[in-house]
Amino acid sequence: MTGEHANWGRERGVFCNRTLNLRAVSAIGYDMDYTLVHYDVSAWERAAYEELRLRLARQGLPVTDLTFDASLAIRGLVVDKRLGNLLKVNRFGFVKRAVHGQTPLTYDEQRDAYARTVVDLSEPRWYFLNTLFSISEACMYAELVARLDRGEIPGTLGYEELFRRVRAGIDAAHLDGELKSAVVATPERFVVLDADTALTLLDQRESGKRLVLVTNSSLAYTDAMMSYAFDRFLPDALVWRDLFELVIVEAGKPGFFLDRSPLFEVVSPDGLLRPAPHGIERPGVYLGGHAALVERYLGLSGDAILYVGDHVYGDVRVSKSLLRWRTGLVLRELEDEILADEASRDVEARIEALMRDKSALESRACQV
Repeated sequence: MTGEHANWGRERGVFCNRTLNLRAVSAIGYDMDYTLVHYDVSAWERAAYEELRLRLARQGLPVTDLTFDASLAIRGLVVDKRLGNLLKVNRFGFVKRAVHGQTPLTYDEQRDAYARTVVDLSEPRWYFLNTLFSISEACMYAELVARLDRGEIPGTLGYEELFRRVRAGIDAAHLDGELKSAVVATPERFVVLDADTALTLLDQRESGKRLVLVTNSSLAYTDAMMSYAFDRFLPDALVWRDLFELVIVEAGKPGFFLDRSPLFEVVSPDGLLRPAPHGIERPGVYLGGHAALVERYLGLSGDAILYVGDHVYGDVRVSKSLLRWRTGLVLRELEDEILADEASRDVEARIEALMRDKSALESRACQV
């Protein structure tokens, strides 16, 4: 989905696992956080970690001297709440790497723990770290597991209860507004600006695509982030709101795709709400609701709608499996993988040349 203004490096691209004809797509929906608005992951997660640390310290946990280490975790890992481990699992559910606290398990330790185990994410034992917002809680959990093993946490706390406290703490940090208030106050610390995103959406709107924003964030936070990230790049006094036919805030994904929550229309800039019992009747800003209302308003369904997000389950899997929408996943980590692969090509070419020279020398030696 590149626009004519796109100025991406070789590490960025759109990859498809099936044929995608955008002429057949009439509407495109977007998530906001880490999809349209990209954050400096280290800065955001450090702020989340510090807020989490304050909350856990008030519960009496020994965390005041801990510091955020982003290298401890990545998106895509699985937490084994029973054994206190972070796991790297392949697509078949087999454990490929395991770390206990901050210490990698040896081959024998990993074999003893998981040789007969297939990780099924539907089971309560496992927790999937499927967003970039999970990194801070994974780092905290790993550090606290190490302290629990050393006997530095009083009481009879186990690995599962420890994870429950960390999970509840990070949820509270995101929900109570303090963390997002800090982001709104100093967006330059957290938001990575990209003119191409705003201009590409403008290209899509001008080409006749009907654009919809569906985010779990509040109206105030959504307006602040989108204004900061988009308005400066739009021409002719346009603002971000002009790009979208519908904006739905506090959507409650994945429940937005699964349930039938009530819908409210936002009727004033300060967030005044009016119940919308008859569904979406006009373009505008709404709160809550569900995906069927969007389909009814647009007069579209199935693969006529493309939805793009960064959450493997909350954005992509449920919208695809239940509604049969086309889906796109924003996976920024692939950029580093592609750059690393390209950087290694010269080395690989030299190795191949050396191997050819070696084979040639061996062949001549045999002839002699």
